[in-house]
Amino acid sequence: MTVADIPTRSAVLPPSVTFSHSIQPLLPVTGAELAVPLVTGDTRRYVNLDYAASAPCLQGVADHVAEILPYYASVHRGAGFASQVSTRLVEGARTTVKRFLGARDDDVVIFTRNTTDSLNLLAGCLPPDGDVVVLDIEHHADLLPWPEDRRRTVSAAPTLDATLRRVEHELARRPAALLAVTGASNVTGEQLPVGQLARIAHRHGARISVDAAQLAPHRRIDLIAAEIDYLAFSGHKLYAPWGAGVLVGRRDWLDAGTPYLAGGGAVRQVTLDHTAWAPAPARHEAGSPNVIGIAALAKACDVIASLPDGALETHESALRDRLKQGLGALPGVELHRIWPDSSSAVGIVCFSVVGFHPGFVAAYLSAEHGIGVRDGKFCAHPLAGRFGQPAGALRASVGLGTSSADVDRLLAALQELVQHGVRWSYGEIDGKCIPVPDPRPAPAWLPDLDNDQGLASCLS
Repeated sequence: MTVADIPTRSAVLPPSVTFSHSIQPLLPVTGAELAVPLVTGDTRRYVNLDYAASAPCLQGVADHVAEILPYYASVHRGAGFASQVSTRLVEGARTTVKRFLGARDDDVVIFTRNTTDSLNLLAGCLPPDGDVVVLDIEHHADLLPWPEDRRRTVSAAPTLDATLRRVEHELARRPAALLAVTGASNVTGEQLPVGQLARIAHRHGARISVDAAQLAPHRRIDLIAAEIDYLAFSGHKLYAPWGAGVLVGRRDWLDAGTPYLAGGGAVRQVTLDHTAWAPAPARHEAGSPNVIGIAALAKACDVIASLPDGALETHESALRDRLKQGLGALPGVELHRIWPDSSSAVGIVCFSVVGFHPGFVAAYLSAEHGIGVRDGKFCAHPLAGRFGQPAGALRASVGLGTSSADVDRLLAALQELVQHGVRWSYGEIDGKCIPVPDPRPAPAWLPDLDNDQGLASCLS
């Protein structure tokens, strides 16, 4: 299917909402012209409002990957030309990432699979007698890796300012080795003042780690200026979906920690009786690295860094404001946030539609309108529980490839739902809401599954 196959149908916004200007994508992404089938038999341009889960690939990154693929080879010990090119790609990527993050000269860059992988690695490098202080609003990736017997959880207060005071009180009450916080909530998009939190941690003898999975794709980060000790993020959220992630930070813990994987490349010398481990980063990068993923991630860093100062924030803020204004004008739509006094947020909006299960709304948007959003508890169950919605909520997220037309499509589809209901019937399979029947054809190259129950059940 192509865009030419898509019937034209303008989004009709809620009557009380008017916008005087359009917002175009900031950078081209792959899949921008993807046409998807609807249960009604039509096709529509796919509206991707699920950037917070996995962002589409930047076109510049895809082009770069196509250019370097012929040179793909093993790294670090190969004398062949392609191997030397691949080695330079990997080692050069460390410099690129450090530049992208404003890291210190002596910071270590370790390549991992994703943010979760990075934080699990860091958890294995904690000093043996050090506690970790976390907030209860964290994504599971920044909640579950820390040893339970040393994890001290601070409940977020009704305001951000009061929450910061609670964190300081906990660190003052009993020493800790690490304060682990998110840079921006994956549920509501609200940013935390990581520089201020870093100063609080350091004042009480602790270090700080930042889960930047949602922050790095949306805001400039300066580790030196913010005094951040450790930071992790994922390529698949930074428009580089080839399975690479990053942990960046101070060397001493990473050099002393137990090697994350035991195997080739992580050692200096091996005998049958003794292993001499290499220092970081090699200490934690055993096995063949993800050369293409690492190169893609570094390219994404360079492409995003080339944007004019403030361009990314201006683009996303305009889209987020448009989305919030439109949702606020719809009857029965409730917006969710953690703190009334938080003033900064990335391009994420969390909401519920009164009287509708979030999984049902997400299925409806996909099946009848070709719109992708996220529903559920977003791997942040304690935070999602704060909203009083047992089934979770809905999340719309925007990014570099989002336009105002995408936002308007969502608003029009939700208006149709609350005013007129659905045009199709829906059922449940394995706890997932799906259209019944689901006549949408899967791509011809998609493999069949045993006991296949339709496209929606296997792709939900």
